[in-house]
Amino acid sequence: MPSTDVTTLIRTELPRLAGSLRKVGELILEDPAAVTHCSAAELGRRTGTSQATVTRFCRAIGLDSYQHLLIELAQERGRGEVSAWGSTEIDTDISPEDSLERVVQVVGSADLRAIQQTIDRIDLDALERAAQALAKARRIDVYGVGGSGAVAQETETRLFRIGCQVRGWTEVHGAATSAALLTPADVAIGISHSGATRETLEPLEMAKERGATTIAITTDPRSPLARAADIRLISATSETSFRTGSIGGRHSVLMIVDCLYVRVGQLSYQRASASLALTDHITPQHAVKSRRAR
Repeated sequence: MPSTDVTTLIRTELPRLAGSLRKVGELILEDPAAVTHCSAAELGRRTGTSQATVTRFCRAIGLDSYQHLLIELAQERGRGEVSAWGSTEIDTDISPEDSLERVVQVVGSADLRAIQQTIDRIDLDALERAAQALAKARRIDVYGVGGSGAVAQETETRLFRIGCQVRGWTEVHGAATSAALLTPADVAIGISHSGATRETLEPLEMAKERGATTIAITTDPRSPLARAADIRLISATSETSFRTGSIGGRHSVLMIVDCLYVRVGQLSYQRASASLALTDHITPQHAVKSRRAR
């Protein structure tokens, strides 16, 4: 796990935790800096639980020990203090009284932080395998609904522009029908913030049954979608007031999509270049020409 990811990891895991484990996670997120000065026993007392519960919490989120958690929190805090944008010092809550300047600062900092965390945690080997599969694919399906549906359509737009035979599916019946027609020569991409959206998971599983290479793009590496896929690409989220879930994480997902798009363009350079050359004139031809004042 990349060291910048510990608070993001806790936020991701928190919805699946219950009772005393959830209390531990909530207190850590409330004041990560203060936790770095607590022993496991003290943190247990502060949360009304126990030292054993704190240890179980660490293991539940994939850490070896409480000491591992403290190291990750301290390193994350240190990076935040020297960060150019100082994002860890900016509260993500936005009140009705806040100025527009603060809104811009909070939203911009949250997005920059999420993109940087995504860069830090990206598995380059997985990204390369995904790009190689997409470049060779006979056909590409992209599944996503809701906020992820917009990203699925954007993925279609980008890959189609460089000559890929790709379709973004945002409706479950159409997605399932297309998935049932895939072959081992094809690739299916499932995009879901939580990784637990049934309308995305089901067609991806069907595509895998048909032998297609499957790719998951999600914030949760332990989610059903991630577990079902051959290749997992993990993004970070940037939640603020009024921007939760997939809305907050969309920029970092699009960063992954952009990396795939560029890499596929590199791997299929002749096809991509020819496709761009054949289509570059279309947008300028549809631009409204301004009239000069007489």
